[in-house]
Amino acid sequence: MDNAATKRTCCERISQFFTSSKFLIYLGHAMSTWGDRMWNFAVAVFLVELYGNSLLLTAVYGLVVAGSVLLLGAIIGDWVDKNPRLKVAQTSLVVQNSSVILCGVLLMVVFHFKDQLSTMYSGWLLTTCYILVITIANIANLASTAMSIAIQRDWVVVVAGEDRSKLADMNATVRIIDQLTNILAPMLVGQIMAFGSHFIGCGFISGWNLISMCLEYCLLWKVYQKTPALAIKGGQKDSDDQELRQLNVQTEIGSSEAPVEGSQLMNETAEKKKDTEKEPSCCYQISEPIRTFKDGWVAYYNQSIFLAGMALACLYMTVLGFDCITTGYAYTQGLNGSVLSLLMGASAISGICGTVAFTWIRKKCGLIRTGFIAGVTQLSCLVLCVASVFAPGSPFDLSISPFDEVLRHLFGDGKPLRESPTMVSTIAPTVNSTIFEEAPQIESYLSVSLLFAGVIAARVGLWSFDLTVTQLIQENVIESERGIINGVQNSMNYLLDLLHFIMVILAPNPEAFGLLVIISVSFVAIGHMMYFRFAYKSLRSRLFLLCSPEQKPDPNIPSLPNSV
Repeated sequence: MDNAATKRTCCERISQFFTSSKFLIYLGHAMSTWGDRMWNFAVAVFLVELYGNSLLLTAVYGLVVAGSVLLLGAIIGDWVDKNPRLKVAQTSLVVQNSSVILCGVLLMVVFHFKDQLSTMYSGWLLTTCYILVITIANIANLASTAMSIAIQRDWVVVVAGEDRSKLADMNATVRIIDQLTNILAPMLVGQIMAFGSHFIGCGFISGWNLISMCLEYCLLWKVYQKTPALAIKGGQKDSDDQELRQLNVQTEIGSSEAPVEGSQLMNETAEKKKDTEKEPSCCYQISEPIRTFKDGWVAYYNQSIFLAGMALACLYMTVLGFDCITTGYAYTQGLNGSVLSLLMGASAISGICGTVAFTWIRKKCGLIRTGFIAGVTQLSCLVLCVASVFAPGSPFDLSISPFDEVLRHLFGDGKPLRESPTMVSTIAPTVNSTIFEEAPQIESYLSVSLLFAGVIAARVGLWSFDLTVTQLIQENVIESERGIINGVQNSMNYLLDLLHFIMVILAPNPEAFGLLVIISVSFVAIGHMMYFRFAYKSLRSRLFLLCSPEQKPDPNIPSLPNSV
């Protein structure tokens, strides 16, 4: 009897989990992220293939994406704040997936009729198709940014409620899903394009997004129904309307003998409101996005977690990641694709360990101290990367100007200045595509081994720190500003990421990579110094409040009773 009751209870718990809002968010996020990762990987491959194995279109696409998020991040976040949650999520979902489907269909047409299009109107029709592909793909990325802000930065907080431990677990699970899909999704679509064709790859991605859009739409509606708190959003209601409502209630309670006078008072107040309201001028409406952009950055600067957000952004100014730059350098150092794939797998496992460690350390030490521990861990591991610059086998050579390659391409005769291999990388953070010459025989692999050992080990601290700052923003930014603050944070991340690609363009030769490593570690150190300053102020404020309970807290210093 007891066994039957235990089995029934176990089955009920499993059933409750698979029908809970938390699991539905995980499922929807997994489907959305899988589609995003396939598309981000494939679109750059398609652009390279379309333009005759040149990186020009991919570079243009990367610049357009980074510039768009940099300029429109605050405006997107403000739109997320000012509209109902369900409307924001569903609109972003439909726009994103529809754009990917449309872009996929357009690419299929271009691949199938490329020869005919290149001869029509002196090739201008094909150029127009390229412009349309980049524009539509950029719209899809902007909609994906809005979806990410809405779900990961807002819906997750509401579903978790006041339980910060639940919020930490949900953030960690979402990040694990991100890391797994970041490895597996490109592998799948890559195999489809390898054994099929680019035409089939476009069709598969379009079909996936069509099915995924319908399923995600239903999942969003289910989560919204299961979580009534999602229907209530701070900062949406007009304060005047609330005051009128309160006035009406007070009139009905205090003057029950004269309901007519109460209604007259309501009507008079409403008429006065209409009289005072003026239709905004055309210039005012045109300048609205500029004011939103300015207000968003000012609000971000005034946040108590400003230093923590800047610390996270500084971590994007680095070449120490598994992107096209590190891949290109690895090829110049004699590592083949097989070894790199194993290293990427090890990096993913290290990142997952970091997310698991985040939840455990947070329970033991608190949220702010978790960020401190993660920062120390990451910096300690990156010491190996600095050591790799001076280890045997390193091509680091300051006697060769890091600007030689740039000057050669701008003013030279097209001949290499030396016989060493060159590394040409695309300005697209989502693509692992690098053009390289045949790598020479390397005398020692100690340098490159130390480099990747440091990069892989540092992922534990990196992802723990990323989750720490994410939850600090979730807990400390008021509900009515979550969208715009996270939008500005995305803009900051893209700005530093763009700067690191510009840094590589100015010094693309392998001999200068050691200098880029040192600059990258310096920016990571600066970021963690900012966070240490933030942690010191927060912990000191908390200690002061405990010693002086009658003292009012400083609004500029976060007081987090459950985060310290």
